[in-house]
Amino acid sequence: KTTKYNDEANIPNITDESEWIAATGDAYCWYGNNSGYKNTFGALYNWFAVNTGKLCPTGWHVPDDDDFGVLEVFLGLPAADVGNYGWRGTTEGTEMKSTTGWSDGNGTNTSGFTALPAGYRYYEDGISYGQGAFGYFWTSSETDDTRSWYRMLSSDNAGVNRGAVQKQAGKSVRCVKD
Repeated sequence: KTTKYNDEANIPNITDESEWIAATGDAYCWYGNNSGYKNTFGALYNWFAVNTGKLCPTGWHVPDDDDFGVLEVFLGLPAADVGNYGWRGTTEGTEMKSTTGWSDGNGTNTSGFTALPAGYRYYEDGISYGQGAFGYFWTSSETDDTRSWYRMLSSDNAGVNRGAVQKQAGKSVRCVKD
């Protein structure tokens, strides 16, 4: 939900779709540019905001790809599947999803992660999609110069999707304690 870094500097809020897709610097937005979603779903950030290292409060960090893997294994994902691309697992996503808010399949939240379906901002057109159906979470891990790893939960899938996407995409962030 933050609009400021942990050093109190403002995070740029980009509302224009063409500016969003052309951004090469840090930014956040609200789903559909509607700040009324702040309290329920929080902001969506591009990866450049994640990469500043200042998005989370002092003493916390954006999880890297390995941090998410540790959580997934703890929830029952076979360790051999952690590095796989796409949908993995059986119930790990359900265990991460909140018990309310999902359009087609709430979770059990037995993990305490309480993932909400905040949707995403698409990197190709700058438009928001999927609120109620998808929760995307950045990792701090790059795959290459243009893409970074994320995790996705879906209202109609009990697993966890591991994928990579262009850094201009808008996704949620979950901070973890150092």
